[in-house]
Amino acid sequence: MSDTDTSPAPKGTQRLDKWLWFARVVKTRTQAAALVTEGRIRINTVKTDRPAQPVRPGDMLTIALRGRIRVLEVVLPGDKRGGAPEAALLFKDQSPPPPPRAVDEHPDGGLGVRDAGSGRPTKKDRRLLDRLRGDEE
Repeated sequence: MSDTDTSPAPKGTQRLDKWLWFARVVKTRTQAAALVTEGRIRINTVKTDRPAQPVRPGDMLTIALRGRIRVLEVVLPGDKRGGAPEAALLFKDQSPPPPPRAVDEHPDGGLGVRDAGSGRPTKKDRRLLDRLRGDEE
């Protein structure tokens, strides 16, 4: 089968980019096609870069998306893009759980993290934070 073949897909299959869009893995079909062409999708452990690659129930998709690896088992081909409850019926999420974050882990390295409900920082607290960050005058 060539890339220019316009014959309909076999019954029970669907284009990969369309399925990703129907399953709400990405927001647009263009983003789905880009995800596939960048080589960030594997179908049954085989890397693919063709958005028109057919997927069928039982296929396992491994998706590298937003710094995470998602493993989705295709349950049904979609017939339209619906809401989140309808999209959840199209797959079973087999992804490993994300690694646990440390309790005091913070995007800025933990600097400036205050206990909830402790109120606004005082001038003394502010000067200490500035000194820790290296923002001294």
